[in-house]
Amino acid sequence: MTIIKAKNCGFCFGVRRATETLERIVSEAKENGGAVYTYGDVIHNAQYNEKMREAGVITIGRDDIPRLIDEARSGKSVTVLVRAHGITKEESENLSTAEKDSPNFHVVDCTCPIVKKAQAIAQRETGDDTVFILIGAAEHPEVRGIVSYARSKSFVFSSSDELLRFLSSDDASFLENKTIVVAAQTTLTSAEWEKSREIIAKLYTNVKFFDTICTVTDKRQREAEEIAAKADAMLIIGGANSSNTRKLYEICASRCPLSYRIETKDDIPSELFGNISINIIGITAGASTPDSIIEEVARKMAERKQTNETFEELLERSFKTLNPGDIVTGIVTSVTANEVHLDLGVKSTGIITQEQFSDDPSVKLTDAVKVGDEIKAYVIKVSDVDGIAMLSKRRVDADNNWAGIVDAEKEGKILEGTVTEAVKGGVVMSVNSVRVFVPAALTGVPKDGDLSSLVGTKQHVKIKEAHNRGKRAYGSIRDAIRAERKARENAFWNSIEVGKKYTGPVKSITPYGVFVDLGSGIDGMVHMSELTWRRIHHPSEVVSVGDMLDVHVIDVDRERRRISLSCKTEENNPWTIFKNKYSIGDVVNVKIVSFTPFGAFAEVVPGQDGLIHISEISDKRIAKPADVLKIGENVDAKIIDINDEKKNISLSIKALLDTELPDTDEDESQTGGLVYSSDSPEDSVYLKDTAEN
Repeated sequence: MTIIKAKNCGFCFGVRRATETLERIVSEAKENGGAVYTYGDVIHNAQYNEKMREAGVITIGRDDIPRLIDEARSGKSVTVLVRAHGITKEESENLSTAEKDSPNFHVVDCTCPIVKKAQAIAQRETGDDTVFILIGAAEHPEVRGIVSYARSKSFVFSSSDELLRFLSSDDASFLENKTIVVAAQTTLTSAEWEKSREIIAKLYTNVKFFDTICTVTDKRQREAEEIAAKADAMLIIGGANSSNTRKLYEICASRCPLSYRIETKDDIPSELFGNISINIIGITAGASTPDSIIEEVARKMAERKQTNETFEELLERSFKTLNPGDIVTGIVTSVTANEVHLDLGVKSTGIITQEQFSDDPSVKLTDAVKVGDEIKAYVIKVSDVDGIAMLSKRRVDADNNWAGIVDAEKEGKILEGTVTEAVKGGVVMSVNSVRVFVPAALTGVPKDGDLSSLVGTKQHVKIKEAHNRGKRAYGSIRDAIRAERKARENAFWNSIEVGKKYTGPVKSITPYGVFVDLGSGIDGMVHMSELTWRRIHHPSEVVSVGDMLDVHVIDVDRERRRISLSCKTEENNPWTIFKNKYSIGDVVNVKIVSFTPFGAFAEVVPGQDGLIHISEISDKRIAKPADVLKIGENVDAKIIDINDEKKNISLSIKALLDTELPDTDEDESQTGGLVYSSDSPEDSVYLKDTAEN
């Protein structure tokens, strides 16, 4: 009998994250005190939820929140974990309010990210002129939560047939004038989603479809269908209330009549143990099924496999013998830290030691194999007296993988292996259990460097020669590094384009700019004029080697392999920042940065200065700005004019003073919208030039 266990079964990402988070919180609560609650069952698995209840976790609902708030206010630490299926918008808002009102009330939201995405779509895409349709189970907590975020009239249909009946009725006539937003429960089958899409698309053109089915769920369902198509019987493991487990069962039952939905190994039908016509059994599980339960089911079926033998099979087994050099296949019956025991179908028990299991000494047998696994091994020696056959999996792996080494040499492929030892003249690597020698000159270690520093590390290697006689191979780590670097560089140059953004460290600084590491061993240059919006004399004024810079590409010269970068964006443009923050009439605190004969320049925002004309510094006549102001001084000033074309700002201190400037008969010259009193014609010319600039 063959057992096929689906690769995509058991906890999905969202469920695993929720359970791991809950277990961590429970562990912390035992050490620090406090109570742990889950808003609804954390997952749809009775065994797991019971395990959590035994650990002190309490399941609550909306009506329990006021009581928990009172507990938190009394000083008790209260933690509420939101289940993977999510909750309604109202319930989420209630929890957030409770958390804000009490420092001892903590909310940990473990809603699956895919469910979160569906909730966001329901809220973002709906409004007064829309109708929201969700294909899924109306009473499922995930569906209730998603629909609660819709800002329009909403409908839930459990199937494409139910959807068709509604759309064919008079009740659906109002949809003609609405935009229809359609989404799916994350565990809906792809087939049901496609049918629903087709039905709506034929009747309406004003439709927005959002495929919110979880890709992991889709893979799980497709794999289950493939296994069911070739299995004599299927076991679908999952909680009684699990929606995705029910859908898995429906899919499997359509392809394999002997499909059974079970929760634990105790639910396996007895007929599977006595029916010798069943040769292939498939196993899959819903997203809320713990790995331990899946393994228990697989182990029990493996035991059935070992015991359900006919008389003819037992007779044939009694005559089988083993000889050194044979290649045998056995079923794992037990695993310890040092040995793996196999049932070989003969009188002898096969044993693989840690040393003969793998070339990698760090491999843990208890992690690498489990009871029921099938292993092919080489017979080293047989003891009929003890009934033991010593086996080597490593030898078989090496034989099987040698062909891969030969192919890698022919095709120039890069392989990965572990450096196992440093020897005279180089290092030895284990590449797919094959010994590969790398000469010192090809290791990438500098001449006379310490080769032992590579021992235990994983390295990529290019096979230079593979000799079938003696199965000897030598390779080059250096060539692999070069090939990978070239591949990364080519990929980089194929993907780079004007406008693309990068973040990287400053590699070097020159008088005209800085070079930034963009990854893949490629640098780009930020010219000094593109480093900052303000004027600088040298790049070192604003950056140092090692600083991380956010840059974007402004030019690419692929022939000369040159990349021009810029740190300047509209978001960090001082003029844009100023315009977004201030208007004419606003009072700002500014810093005096320089003097001219006709006034003072003051920094309004970093990188953007404004002019305080000499006539706007004081309500009394002054000879020069330094009579009243000091460089570096902070003063309040009023914005009296903004010139968008020239990006000039005019400021006034006088406008904030109570005393008005007395009338004067002095000659006045006007520049840039300002009145400037001057006894010097040179000052007038200077002001005119400045205004123009």
